[in-house]
Amino acid sequence: MFVGLDIGTTKVCAVIGERNIETGKLEITGIGASPSTGLKKGVVVNIEATLRSIGSAVEKAEMMSGREVHNCWTGIGGSHIDGINSRGVVAVTGRNRETREIGKEDVERVLEAARAVVIPMDRQILEVIPQSYIVDDQKGVRDPLDMIGVRLEAEVHIITCSVTGAQNLIKCVNRAGFRVNDLVLQSLAAGRAVLSPEEKELGVVLIDLGGGTTDVLVYIEGAPYSTTTIPAGGAQVTSDISILKNISPEYAEKIKLEAGCCWEPFLEENSDILIPGVGGRPPQPIPRSEILAVISPRMEEIFKMVKERLDKLSLNRPLGAGIVLTGGGAQLLGAPELAAQVFGSPVRVGVPHSEGGLVAEYQNPAFATAVGLVLEGFDREGQDAGSPAGDIRPRDKGGEPFWDKLMDWLKKEFF
Repeated sequence: MFVGLDIGTTKVCAVIGERNIETGKLEITGIGASPSTGLKKGVVVNIEATLRSIGSAVEKAEMMSGREVHNCWTGIGGSHIDGINSRGVVAVTGRNRETREIGKEDVERVLEAARAVVIPMDRQILEVIPQSYIVDDQKGVRDPLDMIGVRLEAEVHIITCSVTGAQNLIKCVNRAGFRVNDLVLQSLAAGRAVLSPEEKELGVVLIDLGGGTTDVLVYIEGAPYSTTTIPAGGAQVTSDISILKNISPEYAEKIKLEAGCCWEPFLEENSDILIPGVGGRPPQPIPRSEILAVISPRMEEIFKMVKERLDKLSLNRPLGAGIVLTGGGAQLLGAPELAAQVFGSPVRVGVPHSEGGLVAEYQNPAFATAVGLVLEGFDREGQDAGSPAGDIRPRDKGGEPFWDKLMDWLKKEFF
């Protein structure tokens, strides 16, 4: 059983997947979601509220699947996430010193050399993802194992996070009664669920429109190139409606989901929406065009903030696969069309690929990260259990479990 837990600013999603004994493939058997009030912009600010949301979401998923959850793969995101590109170089020792064949040990050494970057004491390395290798002067090597060479280089993308942010997230999950297998970047998990290998190869931008933040992940030639977070999301849209129309955030969220639109051509008829009165006043009708006038500028601002970040990247090739929107904000009517206008690129809404099981239940952009966490757990545990000794895992985690690395760091710093 593989469990993905996506702890967001506005909701917590839990997804349970199981390996089909006959086919060996993954099937989604349980889904649960619960409102989240204990996070702000992806960072835990109220542990008690967060663990209640976690317990509620997991309980709903357990009831649907008929299974009991003990551990999970947990997503981490927020404005404290940062990504940098690095390079490491080593001399090839090889399994055969005469032929200089590159072995697994050489690959592990070059990845360790690439991850030797200086980061502040309050941050830790979350992921080290190989982009490509260079064997002597041959660039663009995807898998250098068994190749012959003298010099081996690795280009990697390193993702770092706040130490306290990670600790608080793990503490919430543990106090809710579950063990964290590992922390996985939310946008990476979402990309695992909604992007195709062809899109990653051509170059694509994944925009995960969350409640408190918008996560942006750029793929080039099949590997992550840039990771960034915009401190704005769907919650800002809800807040705008609430403030400008003098209604509670709960009603503002309902109006956004049921009658919200951010692309004027889709507003076929300017019908009225009933806004509940405050303090016993009767409901007031307002035109849908007024809701559009609130939502559209905020969404356009978010997309322009993303575009500014993308324009600063020194890309050596165009992003041929365009833009993919996912997350709860991608469900807003007109979001792809507005994004296409801002970016000047083709845009589609990314929904999780069909993995069997409750297909109709999870093929929704809001569940992209949670489904991706299940897929990530399925991939990693499958590799650990059945990979030959000479195989190289596509994502280097330093060879140590998260808790072991954390304890080593604490011992060095405080003892």
